[in-house]
Amino acid sequence: MTRIRQKNQAHIIQVASEQFATHGYSATKIVDIAKAAEIPKPNVFYYFSSKDKLYFAVLETVTKPLLAASRPIEALDDPIEALTRYIQTKLMISRDHPHASRVFASEVMSGGQSLPEDIRAELFQQSQMIMDKFATWSEQGLMDPVPPHHLMFMIWSATQTYADFSWQICNVMQKEALSHQDYDDAARFLTQLVIKGCGVKSHI
Repeated sequence: MTRIRQKNQAHIIQVASEQFATHGYSATKIVDIAKAAEIPKPNVFYYFSSKDKLYFAVLETVTKPLLAASRPIEALDDPIEALTRYIQTKLMISRDHPHASRVFASEVMSGGQSLPEDIRAELFQQSQMIMDKFATWSEQGLMDPVPPHHLMFMIWSATQTYADFSWQICNVMQKEALSHQDYDDAARFLTQLVIKGCGVKSHI
């Protein structure tokens, strides 16, 4: 794929993410995306042959990093290092893909019916892996006996909220947009909250 093609596709996906996040899938039309992207409507169809394929491309921009985010949990034995990196990565996804994150959240809230079956399966397997690792750490005395699923849900919600409720967060903080420092501060706080609240210890 040429650099020009990659650039054009990325631009269309970015604009489509904003349109789907703002108006929802049903209310968003290709002509609206083309107008917002300032390109002719046929150009959108040149790169994405249908609205569904463009929607899937938007979802893919966030499901790929979401699936990759759990690698520290899977690969690292030290719970403190693994949780620190996992929470940081999850927040960076909300920071770097805010519109696509909201599209994904909306898709999940509607039952995830438009998610490809392989993505649904990978997300489920990822969840099972995370919960199994949390349970293992508890059994090893590296974490308090917390309910693994509720800990996972709490991390999801605490990190995802910076994308889903960015307007409200910025309004409360009286900012046009959150800075990288704001996300770094949030990562440190959430990590400290999880580590201290769940009695997490380093692997010895």
